[in-house]
Amino acid sequence: MKNAKFITAIVLSGVAITGTSVLAAGPGGREPVSFQELDANGDGQVTQQEMEARFTERFSAADTDGDGQLSLEEMQAAAQKKANDRVAKMFENNDANNDGFLSQDELPKPRRGDKMFDRMDADNSGGISEQEFADAKDRMGRHHKNKRHKSGAIDN
Repeated sequence: MKNAKFITAIVLSGVAITGTSVLAAGPGGREPVSFQELDANGDGQVTQQEMEARFTERFSAADTDGDGQLSLEEMQAAAQKKANDRVAKMFENNDANNDGFLSQDELPKPRRGDKMFDRMDADNSGGISEQEFADAKDRMGRHHKNKRHKSGAIDN
């Protein structure tokens, strides 16, 4: 039980540090949450307690056996549900002819694909060499590492 309290304290600290992410992400992690959903008492302000209550609500929904701890299976089930919800939403948003299938022309086009290719093709040759690929991968790794440090995440 000590372990569960310790983990909960760490997670709550993370929520406090990155509390604004709760404002932008709903139960599925991507869909926006309305201010009214967070302002549980309707007083026109979102308090730390209301944000913590939101976290507790999400934790409880994932804790399907109600033991106050998340098992690997519970976390996997919660992640699978999020993935299933996203896929269902993708179908809903993109199946233009409502045939229950997504053809290649119905799929969303990659958002920055051309720009990314152009950045990777440093010598503008129209192709990406192994070195250009390695350099881009290294830049991307440094970029993500810098974002984690700025957000307060801890690297091992």
